[in-house]
Parts: sequence; C-alpha cells; structure tokens
Amino acid sequence: MDTHETPRIAVVYATAQGATREIAEYLGASLAGRGATVEVADVEHAPELSRFDVVVLGSAIHNMDFLPEATEFVRSHHDALTVRKVWLFGVGLGPALTGPLGRYLGRRVPKRIARLRDAIAPREYRTFAGHYERAGVSLEARALYRVLGGTRYGDLRDWTAIELWADSIAQALHLPKAHTVPTHP
Repeated sequence: MDTHETPRIAVVYATAQGATREIAEYLGASLAGRGATVEVADVEHAPELSRFDVVVLGSAIHNMDFLPEATEFVRSHHDALTVRKVWLFGVGLGPALTGPLGRYLGRRVPKRIARLRDAIAPREYRTFAGHYERAGVSLEARALYRVLGGTRYGDLRDWTAIELWADSIAQALHLPKAHTVPTHP
C-alpha cells in the first residue's frame, strides 16, 4: 500500500453478546473518520479480503479461546491474512481483573489464542474487557470472578484504551488526525 493511497480496511468480528461488535464498529468509525475506506462485518458476512489492504479482526473470548467461528475464519482465510497488515483483538474478562492473580492471568495469552495469533503474525494483539452480567452466572463462577479481582458487573469496557488502540493503528497506517472522535455505546 502506497502511503499516499487511502487504505482499505476490513474490520471483522465474532461476538457472543454484542460487546465485540460494538468495539469493532467503534474501531471502524474511528479509522473511517481519518480517511480510510472501512467495511465492518461479522465473520459470517465478512467481505472478500482480496479487496482490502488491512484487516482488523476481533473475537469474544470464552473458555480461554476465541469463538469457534472466529477460529474457523482465521483457518479458512489464513493465506489472505498472512499477506496483509493485520491487527487482532480479543474481548474477555482478563483486562478487568484487578487482584494479583487476576492481573497475572489477565496478561497471559491463552495457548489456543497464541497459536492462532502466531499463525497469522498480526502487527499487534490486544485484549479489552467486555460485558459481564451477574444474572445467569453460577455462584461458583461469581466467586471465582471475585477471587481473581473482579470488582463489578456490567459494561467493563475501557473506551479510552480502545480509542488509544485505534489511534495507534491509524498512526501505523499514516492516517491523518481525526476531525471528530466517534461516540461509543
């Protein structure tokens, strides 16, 4: 991609309850606000990657792994992903954990995600906290969450961190400064 050419960016995501979709939409709006041509889609409706220079790919993290549809997307698009600039992100509880054990575990990349990440060699892999509701969660899971340093329930996303990551992607792509910052949910 020529630095004077407008980059074409596909922001592709797999979501379980919508938090990852909202982060993907925010990233897409932020990059489009800097002049990039951006298409945001879930993995099941992902555009043909040959039309894009850059891919930003995200998935919810459940049971220390990406969602199966995200894993399948990476496997089936491996060749296309390895020849493009790729940024990868996960959305789970790790970044929201504050206790010593929780911070340690939250910084670690689970083995299955590390294998997937390493298979496509993204420019960067980042994790963000998602949404965690108390309703419907077993007593054991709630107790473990508290032991690991979970302090609250609800929307745990750090929109400032997400905005900073969007800025770092934009800088790496030599995009101009944004005129406006998109709003988040």
